[in-house]
Amino acid sequence: MADDSVILINLLKVQPGKQDALIALLKQNTDTVIRTLHGWKTTRLIPALDGASVVIYSEWESPAAVEAMRSDPRMQAYFPQIIALASLESVVGSAVLSDSF
Repeated sequence: MADDSVILINLLKVQPGKQDALIALLKQNTDTVIRTLHGWKTTRLIPALDGASVVIYSEWESPAAVEAMRSDPRMQAYFPQIIALASLESVVGSAVLSDSF
């Protein structure tokens, strides 16, 4: 049986001095919206050590779950707040290799 799960990677380029505010907003969004959505599996927030960016790594059950998240009115309410702090690039894909030591 094939696993149709997908990985969503968001790269946010943060305005100078705004990384902490962005992390706080993303944590709030994850706690109040993301974790309630059907098809969500996990989220990791990864702030760059230089303060210039944040990566959001999340796993979803399917591409349809990602699209449903993006169109959820609660999520759409967060987008202007996020964009006020950072630019956003997204990639949706599937893992072809997962290895660890």
